[in-house]
Amino acid sequence: MAAATETSTRTLISHVQLNRRGGRVTYRIVLAGTLAVFTLVFLGPLYMMVTGGLKSTQESIQNPPTLFPSHLYPGTYSTAWSELNLSKLLVNTLIYAFGALAFQLVFDIGAAYALSKLRPVLGNVILGAMLATLMIPAMVLIVPQYLTVIDLPILHLNLLNSPWAIWLPSIANAFSIFLLKRFFDSIPQELLDAASIDGAGPFRTLWSLVLPMSRPIIAVVSIFALVSVWKDFLWPLLAEPDPTRQTLNAGIYSLSQGVPENVLIAASAISAVPTIVFFLIFQRNIMGGLTAGSLKG
Repeated sequence: MAAATETSTRTLISHVQLNRRGGRVTYRIVLAGTLAVFTLVFLGPLYMMVTGGLKSTQESIQNPPTLFPSHLYPGTYSTAWSELNLSKLLVNTLIYAFGALAFQLVFDIGAAYALSKLRPVLGNVILGAMLATLMIPAMVLIVPQYLTVIDLPILHLNLLNSPWAIWLPSIANAFSIFLLKRFFDSIPQELLDAASIDGAGPFRTLWSLVLPMSRPIIAVVSIFALVSVWKDFLWPLLAEPDPTRQTLNAGIYSLSQGVPENVLIAASAISAVPTIVFFLIFQRNIMGGLTAGSLKG
């Protein structure tokens, strides 16, 4: 029984090779070296950014850079917080991110539910057209998007320097609609038929049945929506010309004139903290939601 279990489990290195003389030692050395290299690649830039904010201005621009600050200047972080008005930029980013999330959930869930369960005419064509937009580079859409924002069709409104300039372009997200539709497809049709027999309409079925079952994928879409707005740089810089109304990334750039290099590095480190903490808290939701694609009836 044990032999059958070993042969049915596929691993990078077989148990026979691992149990050979020196095999386990070699395996551990290679594993430790691989982990060390990947840790250095991913955490190295974060380390240099955090320590760069603790250096003096002269040492922060030194080439080659020093691995450890010769003298610590922790006050640089408080200077960056007050001088670049990071508290205001942080509040702006939260408003834009959660506003975009609210609109995206309402419209993308509705679109995915319609394509998956209501099956409109030419639904597959519409879905294919939306997925085709994922192959268009984001930079190509900047100019038409900007022209639309400064003169909104039909209403002829200028949305610059308003949250709507951030919210509206983020509403229709083809990737989010695809993820939601794929999950909705896995919900057994028998459950929806039973709800229909009980007198539930499409909206009631969505609200009372589909959404409670779709919490994992909704969590994933929410995380992607928040991070997308948080890390965006070029569009908030164009859509919000006023530095006091910009997001963290764009605001730090706009207010960087005349600011010492070490203060800018400290501000960049502060702006990276929320996304890192956010990922560490919700990493299980991200992986669990992406792999949740089937339901057992």
